[in-house]
Amino acid sequence: MISGRPSVTLRVLATLVGLWSAGFLYGGTLLVSLDGSPYYLCAGLWLGGLAVAIWRASRWALWGVGLLVLATSVWTFNESGLDIWAMLPRLGCLGLLAMALLILTIKGSFGGRPMNAKELAGSAALLLLILFMPIAGLVVASASPVATTVLRADLPSQEAGAGDDWTDYGGTPEGLRFTRLAQITPENVADLTPVWTYSFGDAEPYNLQIAPLKIGGLVYACNSTNVVVALDAASGKQVWRFDPKPDLRSAPFRACRSLGYHRDPTRAGACQTRILETTVDARLIAIDALTGRPCRDFGRDGQVSLLEGLGPVAKGYYFINGGPTIARGKIVVGAAVADNQKWGEPSGVIRAFDVTTGRLAWAYDVGAPDRIGAPPPGDTYTASTPNSWAQMAYDEKLGLIYVPTGNATPDHYGRQRRPIDDEISSALMALDIETGRRRWIFQTTHHDLWDYDLGSQPVLFDMPTASGPVPAVAQPTKRGEIFVLDRATGVPVTRVEERRVPIEGAASSERVSPTQPFSTGMPSLAGETLREADMWGVTPLDQLWCRITFKRARYAGALTPPGPTPSIMYPGYAGGMNWGSVSIDPSRRVLVTVSTYLANYMRLVPRAEANRAGAFAMGEGREGLDAMRGIKAQANTPYAVETHSFLSPLQVPCQQPPWGRISAIDLTARKILWSRPLGTSRDTGPMGLRTMLPLTIGVPSLGGVLVTQTGLAFVAASNDRRFRAFDTSTGQERWAADLPASGIAPVISYRDARSGRQFILLAAGGHKPLGARGGDRLVAYALPR
Repeated sequence: MISGRPSVTLRVLATLVGLWSAGFLYGGTLLVSLDGSPYYLCAGLWLGGLAVAIWRASRWALWGVGLLVLATSVWTFNESGLDIWAMLPRLGCLGLLAMALLILTIKGSFGGRPMNAKELAGSAALLLLILFMPIAGLVVASASPVATTVLRADLPSQEAGAGDDWTDYGGTPEGLRFTRLAQITPENVADLTPVWTYSFGDAEPYNLQIAPLKIGGLVYACNSTNVVVALDAASGKQVWRFDPKPDLRSAPFRACRSLGYHRDPTRAGACQTRILETTVDARLIAIDALTGRPCRDFGRDGQVSLLEGLGPVAKGYYFINGGPTIARGKIVVGAAVADNQKWGEPSGVIRAFDVTTGRLAWAYDVGAPDRIGAPPPGDTYTASTPNSWAQMAYDEKLGLIYVPTGNATPDHYGRQRRPIDDEISSALMALDIETGRRRWIFQTTHHDLWDYDLGSQPVLFDMPTASGPVPAVAQPTKRGEIFVLDRATGVPVTRVEERRVPIEGAASSERVSPTQPFSTGMPSLAGETLREADMWGVTPLDQLWCRITFKRARYAGALTPPGPTPSIMYPGYAGGMNWGSVSIDPSRRVLVTVSTYLANYMRLVPRAEANRAGAFAMGEGREGLDAMRGIKAQANTPYAVETHSFLSPLQVPCQQPPWGRISAIDLTARKILWSRPLGTSRDTGPMGLRTMLPLTIGVPSLGGVLVTQTGLAFVAASNDRRFRAFDTSTGQERWAADLPASGIAPVISYRDARSGRQFILLAAGGHKPLGARGGDRLVAYALPR
């Protein structure tokens, strides 16, 4: 049925549908040639017919779009079931087109007359069809299962977890991130309110990722420029402030995630209690905990240069964003190095310094295993060895410090690595606290070509087994695997299997490990192997782009090696589990953690091509952060590397949500107790725009969880500026509050002795690499008086 004169509205709509058709025809043809889904090609042909019908004002356009909605719904259900986020790119734009045509038909734009009863009934059926899939998806999403069994809670020993004070990064040297305080419960947590906030006063906030310390009546914290403050624990009022004025050119990525604390009972007066800080320009500083003044008898006028013994170090190549570990009168430190700049970067030596004098106590240099002290004059620590930038853990009874390592930079090409590098890369080492000698080592990734360095603090706990509790250490990984080892021997407590992994597609000169360890005795949080059907987008066109790009790339599952042709890496190098680590409730024997699900797209770039593109290492043609973007040089090897998050042209992840989850694992049953997406789409959107839609999508998340004796898990971690508390046993959300900026940081708890109140404290500092604007505030919560 044809009208006499189509309106301008119909002509514009027909043109848009025609362009949509052209995009589907072109992309669908490419996808079919890659052995991909034929849907887009078929839909493109159908959309072309719709464009003609709309242009001619034919009422058959409405029924044509109805048939396309029906076919697309069947295809969507076949690929992804009733997942609401899978429906969005497949049915969202199509549903809008159908609604527009329905409205125009009702208005008489098609055929020049109102609808009759039969046509109205058909239109109502079409409307129900359009709405059915999203409504069903929302019902399924809102009914996401959580655990219903409340786990029995035993009273933990007085040694397990933190009490009134929070003296270490993870509460105690063991790193449980667990508090025995019981004032805040699932029944009253909804009454939590902000009690005080503190702003560092940063002119341009970058990141605030500190896990503050609380000792006595003071809270200690530092910001990304290494300013240290002491605050009154009850009011947040500043007591003192210390600024070491670091050279910020020395840090491609700035953060201060932890401080150290030490009390010397044999000493009186100044610096009996001291705060230890490591800086982004590689200094170790001792500060009087009560006054904020440097401890002048420590090192040289209160500080030790961590560049000593490294040889010449160019700016930006050696910096520290973690914190020191204090054990038996020693300060143990590692450091970060600039990723992917060149082979020949500074040593990854692990060192211990006397906490009073700052003198070197020992050094673990894998290239000089028999040397305990500093290199002799004219010599240096072995360059380009694997480093340790994550927080360490400590067992006083065994006298062992647990050191998670990275790999020898550059990350994505390793032919030049020596046996000493491959021996300790991406591994957990146990070092003797007195001598620094290695007691045992367990490697989580062999010959790591994916940047799967260990960024998480190891966590020491008693693992329940059939023969009783075993003193264990849990090591989370970016791969999403959690390895549980005997902390005295390094032997796995839960089953670990060596499995064959893909080796095809690597550079011909590379050597790739044919097998890798998988922690099959613990639940994996790595995510499922990606499929074409998992590719995502805000619109059907960028979803099609992601499908084509995925099919063109090499991907054979986990640990697909990088090579000269593009490949997909999943999980990406942001995690899995990153520096937020895991938290363990020893009373319920539950592990709670945040995990991220983002893929990376990468390609090894031949040296000649990289040189033409200007991909030179820092200080050799580019400076500072510029050298961390684009093609990374990997100088002194045959290949540079191009690697980035796998995003669509609209700058959203190319894989289907959720991209971030919070999960609980029952350590007795060794099964996932509950798991749910973490974070909403409120502050996330295409091209970095905020959608303001508080829909639970599960966003990329970094940061730690605090678990409590009363059965709560406090977490921020996501970039939607929300702070939440979940029931540890069931996963039910018990409380949520807005933050001034995203809380990409660990959460701590303490009790103020004067008021008797329990506080929950978090840094609201944002995270620019995650798209969350920076912040500089600490926010403390407590129950009303």
